Amino acid sequence: MSQSTNLYRQLANHKLFSKSVNFSLKRIKLALRLLGHPEKKLKNVISIIGESGKFTTLFSLKSFIEANNKKVTAHISPSLRDIKERFYMSGRYLSHKEIKKTIKEIEKLKIPLTIFECLTLVYIINASKINADYNIQETGALWRLDSNNVHDFPKIQICTNINKQHLNFLKVKTLNEVIKEDVGFLSNFTNIYIGKQSTKVLKKVKIHLKKNSSKITYPETWQLIKKNNFFYYQDKKTKIKLNTKNVYSKGMFENVCLAIKVALDLNINKKIIQKTLPLLSFEGRYQYLTKGKIKSKLHKNEIIMIDGAHATADAQNLASYLKNIKIPKYGIWAMTKNKDPDLFIKQLRGVFKKIVTMPIENENNSVSANELYRAATQNKLKSNVEKSENFTDALKKISSKEKKLIVCFGSLYNCGNILNKN
Repeated sequence: MSQSTNLYRQLANHKLFSKSVNFSLKRIKLALRLLGHPEKKLKNVISIIGESGKFTTLFSLKSFIEANNKKVTAHISPSLRDIKERFYMSGRYLSHKEIKKTIKEIEKLKIPLTIFECLTLVYIINASKINADYNIQETGALWRLDSNNVHDFPKIQICTNINKQHLNFLKVKTLNEVIKEDVGFLSNFTNIYIGKQSTKVLKKVKIHLKKNSSKITYPETWQLIKKNNFFYYQDKKTKIKLNTKNVYSKGMFENVCLAIKVALDLNINKKIIQKTLPLLSFEGRYQYLTKGKIKSKLHKNEIIMIDGAHATADAQNLASYLKNIKIPKYGIWAMTKNKDPDLFIKQLRGVFKKIVTMPIENENNSVSANELYRAATQNKLKSNVEKSENFTDALKKISSKEKKLIVCFGSLYNCGNILNKN
């Protein structure tokens, strides 16, 4: 058992820490008060909110700030391969030893917390010791009662794409309620950036922010444009060629552009941004495996890509990208519970020649291969569909000498498992 898995199991089995989702700020605020308010030591807090695109926006912005010779900490959720990935401390990640030590410090408070609240505290306690120039926090789900929402005067609040991904956490399960939870409780004395939204969502967002006294930057202030097969960021003053090597979909380009807009407003030079763009890569997001154990077992004609897309909007984005790829495409589909597999897989109709469903290994919250098989067959995908017991079995049902792209999709947790196997 890895140290990371061991730490997760310790948290899951701990009497004080609950695995269930229980939105409230009372517990974490009490813990912070007893700890002497470490959150008040964090300078220039940047909160990243939304349903899709948070990580790519966070990672891009972090990269631009660091290229400008500033120190950054980041709280990331979820981790892919190791719990350490959640706690970025200016050029390094916390060690397992440091995480264990901080958890023991939290235990002494004897406050019942959710696991996510405990992990948020691990970040805040350690980030408070760094004296970083910027501290970026990615919300777990929604915003109003998320445990990252503990700062009186954040520097910036960024809201990425809003969609129906987190409906399962709400009593009133509507898109309007998601919008309200995400933007209806943003700070009044900060700088708010709204990412690209559907026309319907943006209209609702503006209604919620009508009385907000913060400086609000809406997505109409910048554009993602395509010219001669190249993408560009453009606003009234600046145009930047997006000379990226590992960004493929329109949605990801929009997330990078959102980060560019914020970086420019932080007075980061255009040339620094341009130099940083080719270095951007996002684990588990449109990631091609070009080497490793899994890649070496495939035939020369086979290409493999992983993507953690699990929201309906993500599936639409993935389908749009894959339809431009001319070689046959084969899918390996895994998913966690509390998602909508039927609505998700409908977006990928006509994309894959074959789909193999699988459970996520070592994940109790996994949808079964049988359930995904039912969803895939009932939604008339025009794909051959099979079930598998695990990832190795799924690959066996797909791999051949035929030239193809194998796409593993539906879950960031499954992406993490695949990366560890590779």
